Amino acid sequence: MMQRREFIEKSGLATLGLASLNAMSFSENMLKDAIIGHGSHRYKVDLNWGKLNSKNFPVKDCHEMVQDAKGRIILLTNHTKNNILIYDKSGRLLGSWGSEYPGAHGLTLHNENGTEFLYIADNDRHEVIKTTLEGKVIQVFPFPKETGKYHKQEEYIPTETAIAENGDIYVADGYGAQYIIHYDANGKVKNVFGGRGEEDHLFNNAHGICIDDRDSKNPILLITARQQNKLKRFSLDGTYIDSIDLPGAYICRPVIHNGHVYLATIWSGDGSEGTGFISILDKNNKLISAPGGSIPSYENDDLNPMHQALKIFRHPHDVCIDEDENIYVAQWNSWGTYPIKLYRV
Repeated sequence: MMQRREFIEKSGLATLGLASLNAMSFSENMLKDAIIGHGSHRYKVDLNWGKLNSKNFPVKDCHEMVQDAKGRIILLTNHTKNNILIYDKSGRLLGSWGSEYPGAHGLTLHNENGTEFLYIADNDRHEVIKTTLEGKVIQVFPFPKETGKYHKQEEYIPTETAIAENGDIYVADGYGAQYIIHYDANGKVKNVFGGRGEEDHLFNNAHGICIDDRDSKNPILLITARQQNKLKRFSLDGTYIDSIDLPGAYICRPVIHNGHVYLATIWSGDGSEGTGFISILDKNNKLISAPGGSIPSYENDDLNPMHQALKIFRHPHDVCIDEDENIYVAQWNSWGTYPIKLYRV
């Protein structure tokens, strides 16, 4: 009988040579020796990394994850028994807190003069809350009535934040009117740009946002336009620069690590349920690896449409990358499952 490793190698599973096939499901045992991803960014899969006792530490949607200066992995879930779960890198639970964030969706960590804070974007509360790592509320950014863009708070459904070096805060209203609200560090609105639409400077699901500081002299904003399969680039003053087309990839928040951009891709292809994978872009913003997805290929600098190749993920919603370049994957609407870890090989 063919051994598992031989099967993986001959079937092309080891390097995702399944681009021409429909997505296939694999059990934990079948994935034991599998290596997913492409080129320089390939990984082994640990489906049980973040698994906990669901009675004591339940999760609903595992929305986002960040790593603090101590190396701890902090998970945000919208289960109000414990909105925050704190892991070490082995998957051991170190702590938990939070019961007041029913719409917990976006989680950003920012170091401010040596002290780290969390920014939680809450869909149900229609606001962004700044807390300590222990959960003490420091500041609340309510729905921005003063902008004149909103008549009632229900129209404002923030999904993500990004914090600039000078302390300015950018909030993406990804499930609301699609504006980007730019605050100073004290919470005063400085600018509003974007809005709903299909034009280059507008958004259809401005789901995620981050500061792209890979050019330290010229930091910019990377903003997801998820339903458009695009990652849009803007200056810090809100001027549209250009778009990165990722056909077939419904991307969530961009995460930058060592010059690469990592994106949880919640759906793929025609946007069907359960078709997610991970997207990794190089320093030139080209897709170079898609763990769980089809092999990235370009024609005349245009990416060919992507799709799920392996049913390892259901709905990846965020990624966190540690100093060893392992990836932690949080998933939305995935039957209350805990995060998955991908070990870089």
